[in-house]
This record gives sequence, structure tokens and C-alpha cells, in this order.
Amino acid sequence: MGTSHSRGRCERHAQTGRSTVRDALLRPAWQLSVADAILIAMPLVPSSPLVSTQWLADHLGSDELVVIDASVRTTGIGRATAWAPAFDDYVEDGHVPGAVFADLVDTLSASGSDLPFTRPDSARFERAISALGVSNDDTVVVYDRDLGQWSARLWWLFRSFGFDQVAVLDGGFTKWQHEGRPIRSGAMSGTARERRSATAFLATEERPVWADRDRVLRAVDGSEPAALVCAAPSDAGGVGRSELIPGSTTIPVRTLVDADTNALLRPKALSAVLEPVLASEEIVTYCGVGTAACVDALALTVLGHERVRVYDGSLADWWREPEPLAS
Repeated sequence: MGTSHSRGRCERHAQTGRSTVRDALLRPAWQLSVADAILIAMPLVPSSPLVSTQWLADHLGSDELVVIDASVRTTGIGRATAWAPAFDDYVEDGHVPGAVFADLVDTLSASGSDLPFTRPDSARFERAISALGVSNDDTVVVYDRDLGQWSARLWWLFRSFGFDQVAVLDGGFTKWQHEGRPIRSGAMSGTARERRSATAFLATEERPVWADRDRVLRAVDGSEPAALVCAAPSDAGGVGRSELIPGSTTIPVRTLVDADTNALLRPKALSAVLEPVLASEEIVTYCGVGTAACVDALALTVLGHERVRVYDGSLADWWREPEPLAS
């Protein structure tokens, strides 16, 4: 699916001996094994918000599967932080074969907002997702090259607009690459992109999975209780700006993932980290700009919590107006 690249294509294949959907589809019918037939007939619907690298390897090549690289490049800290789509990394350093690249910074954020990563309206989201070749009949797997905050953000956006056939690649590109799985460099070819873009994506009415400043204030004053969870490390705001929203519990993303693979901790360990808030009827997660907060929201969803909201804008929004802050 990738085009030729001037510096050569990087394509490595793990020698696992396992059959994949692509392998099975390329075999003549008389050569199909029972395992091949099961793979072909298997419904392409993830049973969890996460899929493993092996699941993705087994299903690469399926017509109904769209893999999205949602990586973002970050520079600076605190108010000096800047973000840019990591498209160059996707092209030059490689990506999962067949993956398309999504621009979370601009295309998949609201136009004209003074806050980074403000969620787009449904029309903007539909246009951006349709341009990636995603239809409502597809299954989507999202990944990034960081701790999962960018893929979790796009996963949360999909779910907020009523699309549930979406999962995050557990461990992202880091785990995929470390396992020696196939990597393709160069951008996706125009013909492949056109072939995937035949059907438009339609969003539903937005679900109540977001929190705004007013909702957070009601949690702070107790008029509408909710556990407030900060997913950013204590120094995320930069020097002198490490304050939290009053009453918050700090559960940074790094405490939720394996230090070597970037995969989420297994359920027992994940429950232990999130135990301070698991019994809360409703949980609002936040961070600096509403991205890392989506990893905490993902982890809570994996554990079965059904009333989780992400504070869109997060501390960037909270700090715009003076409020008593807990440090």
C-alpha cells in the first residue's frame, strides 16, 4: 500500500508461522486450512477498546479494516508547548503497512479555537474521517508513537460521535516495532487512498462523554459530585504552574502503562493504580489540553467504568479564569 521511497522501503516481517487474513485470502480454496477458514469468517469487531499487536497482525489486509496513525510531535513544556502532526515520522520512519495518517492538531480539532485540540463538530469530524477512507461499516484501529495519548484521543472522538467499532493498538507503534513486525515507509499511494474513500462516514449525535468548565465547577463545589482525575504529571504546567483543580486525584499516564512496551497494565495492576477513583459514580479526567486525559478514560473504560467524561480543554481552559487552585 505504500509507495516507493527514495531511501528505500523498510519492510520487515515477523517469522511467527501464523496465518493472517491476507495470507488466507491469497490462497486457493483447495489449500485453505480450518484455521484459514476461521480467520476469513471471523467477524472483524474488536471485543475490547484495545487490540493486541498479534490481533492486528492477524487481520492486516482485511478490506473492512482501517488502521490510523494519529501521532503528534510535541516540543516545549507548559505554556510554551507546541504541537505538530508527526507526518514526517509516518513517512520517513515507517508505519504499520496500509495505515493512513490522521492530523489531530488541525484537521481533527475545531477550526478557529483558541485552545489546542478542541473537539471538532460532527460535520468537521465526518469530513476528516471520510477523507481517511473510513466508512461506518469499517473497523478502525488507531495507534501512535508515544504513550497512547493521541490514539486514545482519536478513539474517544470516534466514540463520542457514536462509532464503537474502533480500538486502540495496545502498546502502539513502539510495541509493534520492538516485536519486529512489518513496517512500511512512504505515504499511502493515491490509488489506495481513492479505493478506500468510496463511502462517506456519518457521525451520530454527540454522546455525553465530555465535560466543560461548568461541569467541573459543579464537581468542585459538590453540587454534582464526580471524581476529578489529572492524567498529567505534577510538573506538566511548567515552572510555577503545577496546580491542580481542587479535589483532584493525580494518576499520570506513565503509571498506567508498561515502561518497556507502552502497553496498558494488565487489569489487576490497572485496577490497583486506579483504585482511588474506581468506586466513584462518575469520573472526569483532565490533563493539560485534553489528550493524556483520554488515556485515563481509556483505562477506566477497559475496566468497565461506564460514566467517564473528558474535560475538553482541561487545564488550558481552567487557567483562563481565576479560580482557587489546589497545589
